[in-house]
Amino acid sequence: MKRTLIMILLFGFSQMVLAQHEGHQMPVKQPKKAETGKPVVLEKSSLKVKTQPKSVRYDLYIKDTTVNYSGKEKKAIAINGRIPGPVLTFTEGDTAVVYVHNLMHMETSIHWHGVFLPNRYDGVPYLTQMPIKAHETFVYKFPVIQNGTYWYHSHTEMQEQSGMYGALIFNKVNEPEIPTIPVVLSDWTDMNPMEADRFLHTANDWFAIKKGTTQSYAEAIQKGHFKTKLTNEWKRMSAMDVSDVYYEKFLSNGKPTLSYAQFKAGDKVRLRMVNGGASTYFWLSYSGGKITVVGNDGNDVEPVEVDRLIIAPSETYDVVVTIPENMQYEFLSTAEDRTNSTSIWLGSGMKMPAKPLGKLKYFEGMKMMNDMMKMDGSMAPMEGMEMSNQQMDMNNVMYPEITGAEAGKTKKKAEKKGHDMETMDHKKTMGNMEGMEMGGAESEIVTLNYGMLRATEKTTLRKGPERLLKFELTGNMDRYVWTLDNKTVSESDRILIKKGENVKIILYNNSMMRHPMHLHGHDFRVLNGQGAYAPLKNVLDILPMETDTLEFAATESGDWFFHCHILYHMMSGMGRVFSYENSPPNPEIPNPKYAQRMLNSDDRKFHLMGMAGLESNGSDGQLMLSNTRYRLSTEWRLGFKAHHGMESETYFGRYLGKTQWLFPFIGFDYHYNPVRNEREKNMFGQLSNQKNRKAITAGIQYTLPMLIVAEARVDSKGKLRFQLKREDVPITNRLRFSFSANTDKEYMTGFRYIVTKYFSLSTHYDSDMGYGGGITLSY
Repeated sequence: MKRTLIMILLFGFSQMVLAQHEGHQMPVKQPKKAETGKPVVLEKSSLKVKTQPKSVRYDLYIKDTTVNYSGKEKKAIAINGRIPGPVLTFTEGDTAVVYVHNLMHMETSIHWHGVFLPNRYDGVPYLTQMPIKAHETFVYKFPVIQNGTYWYHSHTEMQEQSGMYGALIFNKVNEPEIPTIPVVLSDWTDMNPMEADRFLHTANDWFAIKKGTTQSYAEAIQKGHFKTKLTNEWKRMSAMDVSDVYYEKFLSNGKPTLSYAQFKAGDKVRLRMVNGGASTYFWLSYSGGKITVVGNDGNDVEPVEVDRLIIAPSETYDVVVTIPENMQYEFLSTAEDRTNSTSIWLGSGMKMPAKPLGKLKYFEGMKMMNDMMKMDGSMAPMEGMEMSNQQMDMNNVMYPEITGAEAGKTKKKAEKKGHDMETMDHKKTMGNMEGMEMGGAESEIVTLNYGMLRATEKTTLRKGPERLLKFELTGNMDRYVWTLDNKTVSESDRILIKKGENVKIILYNNSMMRHPMHLHGHDFRVLNGQGAYAPLKNVLDILPMETDTLEFAATESGDWFFHCHILYHMMSGMGRVFSYENSPPNPEIPNPKYAQRMLNSDDRKFHLMGMAGLESNGSDGQLMLSNTRYRLSTEWRLGFKAHHGMESETYFGRYLGKTQWLFPFIGFDYHYNPVRNEREKNMFGQLSNQKNRKAITAGIQYTLPMLIVAEARVDSKGKLRFQLKREDVPITNRLRFSFSANTDKEYMTGFRYIVTKYFSLSTHYDSDMGYGGGITLSY
């Protein structure tokens, strides 16, 4: 009887393992312990338990929920009822078995960030697996062959921004005995992430308004930077930006503040820091003294002491801090745009806050970028500057803690000293190559950079043929297009590599944003001057103007994603797929052609925007549907008086070039006036039919200096028209000015005061309809 029972149990277990191995989707009842995030340990056959490592199982239940981080109830996604999801802990040598139960009404997925695992379980929908459909279960199973701090998150659309992420800890077999706290940093927006993405693609500056960073002409004059602002727009650049989205809250493990009171004077604490933010970089600082960095992206590094470090989206750092006295010390994580922060308090007693970071000096950054930007839209580094591995942060000119407080024309002479610090020799304000930065108060701030990271063991690649790849990181902030070599994922072929090769990648960032580039399923060596001890990473944060080199051993098979880990950049197409030649078919992708079409659809999405003015003299507005390259738009002018009639112009075209300043189009022009038929002559002496004009048009638009759009077109009647137009000139933080004029002797000028993201007060004068005032609705 006993033997029969054992055989039944062994057979049942073997069938379960087989189902997991085959990736079958199956409903599974959740064990009680899984709700708390604790693992369920499944021992293998009792006959081999001594020689085989254990399997550790978790059940993750993905479900829609609501949260209230800002005083408003908003939709979110929780894992096991939590944001972030439970900490998943394994020991090197374990087998991870994770059941993902999708309880939502939409598809989902889980990517195991930084993990070496079979390609079919990497968790990228339509690349390594099909999405987990609504109300279905998928089993991820992989051996744990590494140790360190990692994380997991959804790779489906914008779900990561909505709360679908958590820490993933791989302990060593003999893990050092030190108090350890996993900390997942994240950013929260009350706006639906899909709506936030649409705002970015439609050049809506609502996020800058909320941050107070529109860098308007009024602010430029007040701070003595009118010439800087003019030069910026003369070179066809928009306002400086270090972060894309306005966030209501920044969180540590799902809370604005955390407190760990159990620590006493002399205690050392290891913080396993994970940046689970969708687009936010965080500055990390500590009021109790130095921060000792001991690990990065799951890999040990030689301990290095710093005053602060910046952690990019998706990076992980293991840091150790000491509690100096029996007081509470603040470990402060400040968003790079400095709009807000999140804190961890360590110890008990009187609070010892960290020094807050001051507001960025955007016009100083704008001035620097003006010097580097050519008129053709490309960037030229200053003479003698060879930047790599974060060793020369060009944004230093914007940091008041480095270059002193900003002083405007209206401020007191007492601040003149801080202003003078801004005029120091440019190289001095950049900081030196060792991460030492000179502060305005004659202090030294040691900031971590990649050049300071040194592996604890040799990381030299085994011998093999080398394949060299070069990529230029490119982008267009106005239209929110992010690319490699001016191509999106859908516009590029997969990059074929061979097992046994050593792949070297040289990256040059020719954009004004920093980009955390992540390679799935592999660690790469960052060539940072440490020779054989170059650090291993899976995310490389590359600053504007930098050239960085990384290399990795091609040891896997299948398809692996390489992309910017700013969520909105990735969804815009900033990435590539590395594909191993002669790989066996992926059983999780039964229809590769269909999967490829769906994968390409992410960066081909069309985004709708519209604006409609309702004023006393009539209505004018536009609707636009556009994606990475194409735009379909229509403008209208409708008078409330009969003799004003109506007019509409519809264009369809494609943006050309890296800067996308050139837009050839075809379209249709309709003008109807039922009262009179004015046969006016345009400035070229050609007659224009005003009563019932129906004409096909063709032409080009080109963005001139000062961001003025010039348009030249001809219609099917042979009539020529030339037009100049500029929208949304930032007069103040919320006041915008627009104008247009053309050779048909039509002109318009107006103002719009932005009240909310969808509502503005407006007034304008139109040559056909006269003066009017009212409201403008935006979408």
